[in-house]
Amino acid sequence: MLALPLIQTMALKGITIGTLARKASVNIETIRYYQRRGLLQEPPKPVEGYRLYPLDSIQRILFIKRAQRLGFSLEEIINLIHLGEGSCSDVKSVAMQKLSLIEDRLTDLGRMRQTLLDLVQRCDTDQSQPGCPLVASLAEREYETG
Repeated sequence: MLALPLIQTMALKGITIGTLARKASVNIETIRYYQRRGLLQEPPKPVEGYRLYPLDSIQRILFIKRAQRLGFSLEEIINLIHLGEGSCSDVKSVAMQKLSLIEDRLTDLGRMRQTLLDLVQRCDTDQSQPGCPLVASLAEREYETG
């Protein structure tokens, strides 16, 4: 019987937290934080040796990071994980709510963009006055809304 190299043996049993962190491109402390938040199970520690994480932990962390990039909070990701074990329609509902929030933000960002474009244009067109028309306009708007 041939002995398996140590790396292959570890892969069969799991991977260490350092390897998991490297494979998932996160910090070890991120993994520990996810464990504290209930996003990732902490494997039991053997009497001798290191905790070994299942290989699917890499996919779980990658899922969390992708969901964060899409704007989901960790609480929402916990909810998605639990919902993902059930009905797809429940997950779709949560995703549609997030999509609606993103669309609202995009609308707000569009308004902010247009306001800033208008203010920048004032700098270009109103060079005769001392001071900066953009700063003066921002001060006026703050006064008007306050």
